[in-house]
Order: sequence, then structure tokens, then C-alpha cells
Amino acid sequence: MEIESKEIESEIKSTSERRKEILEKIKKAGSDEYVTIWDQEGRIGEQKKKSKIKEGKTSRAAGGRFELRVRKDLEEKGWVVDKWSNNLEIDSTGQGVIIPAKRKFNPFSKVMTIGTGFPDFIAFRKIGEYYEVIGVEVKMNGILSKIEKQKCKFLLDKKIFNEIWVAKQGEREGRKMPIEYDEFKERYKRLFN
Repeated sequence: MEIESKEIESEIKSTSERRKEILEKIKKAGSDEYVTIWDQEGRIGEQKKKSKIKEGKTSRAAGGRFELRVRKDLEEKGWVVDKWSNNLEIDSTGQGVIIPAKRKFNPFSKVMTIGTGFPDFIAFRKIGEYYEVIGVEVKMNGILSKIEKQKCKFLLDKKIFNEIWVAKQGEREGRKMPIEYDEFKERYKRLFN
């Protein structure tokens, strides 16, 4: 009898919490601060704050401009640079498969985004009779996620790239923001021990 009363109590509690969630979603849907996306059945799907949407647009634009700066900098240093159009899928066992990167279509600007692979660029240059091939991942803050670290390690272990560089913004020098390159193996030595 005691078990039933606890189950009923938790059920009532979860029902009241669910009601609060629904009321909060309805409140956000009626607000001018949020954009609400409705699903096909007419239910509330996703709700985003308008200020966060604007922040995301400016961040993506700044990231795109920084990517172009990195590409230009590498080309000035004698590298031949191209967009890497492959991606790496890693399963739960740690095995990876290189697949073509998915293309993204923006229906509002009618633009097809091609370069969504990892790493962002492949760069190579001739040294004597051989070519040095590197991958370059562009991150404004220089911080890779856990999945990106796994992908870098896999690409280096399989010798797809000689090195992987992480391009980031350096300390401001007047009006200029220099580009710094971190070599992945040096920065994350503990992953290779």
C-alpha cells in the first residue's frame, strides 16, 4: 500500500511539472522576445530567443570572415589550400569512416553550403620530391570539442594527414588580430601516450 501512494504522489508531481512546462511554452509563444516554430500537428516545436538568433548570425559571419583570413594567410606562406569536403563518422567503438560531407541548403538566401567537412581545409606544399599534407581546423577561440579531438586523433593515427593545425586568433596588436597555429599533436600530447 505504501508503494502505491509514493507512485501516485510522483505521478501527480510529474503532471504538475508538465503543466508548468506547457504554460511556460505558451507564455513564450505569445511573447515578442521569442520565435516559435510549430510542428506539422500544430504543436509548439522549437522556441528561440530573438537576441540569440541575431547573436548566432553575427558569430557565423565572423567565423566565415576569419576562415577566409586563415586561408589567405596560409596561401601567403606558400601552402596550396582547398576546402576539405569530407567528414568523419566515429561510432561508439571508436572506429571511423570517411564520408562525403553533407551539403546544406539555405532556402532564404538560395545558397548551397559545400564546405561543412572536418577539418575545414586541406593544405599541401612540395618539399623536395615529397609533399607535406596537413589539415587545418579554424576555431576563433582555438578550443576543440571532445568529438573533434577524437576525429583529429583518428585522422593522424590513420596517417591521412601529416599534421593537423588548429588556427585561432592571437592577442590583439593594435587594430590587428594575428592568426596563431597550434599543432594538434603538441597541444594534446596526452591523447597519444
